[in-house]
Amino acid sequence: MVARIYRPAKPATQSGWAKTRRWVLEMEPKSRKEADPLCGWLGSDDTEQQVQLHFPSKEAAIAYARRRGIEYRLYEPREPIVRPKSYADNFIRRT
Repeated sequence: MVARIYRPAKPATQSGWAKTRRWVLEMEPKSRKEADPLCGWLGSDDTEQQVQLHFPSKEAAIAYARRRGIEYRLYEPREPIVRPKSYADNFIRRT
């Protein structure tokens, strides 16, 4: 059983950072999803991949995984590059 520990990225369609502050621990899938022959829905026999646990910090998520004896992979987030820009920069003539 291997888990992923990561901090979700900000959605491109939203301007807020609301759900990006917490860390997530989720299990990696053991088997692939297959289409049901009767109705065509996707399904899997692996129920552990349906569980997501949220933690306030990276250290709390790692401590939980170690307490439970779960192997984990840690994915560090990339911090966005903020370039300061003023409103006046929109009107500078460049030739």
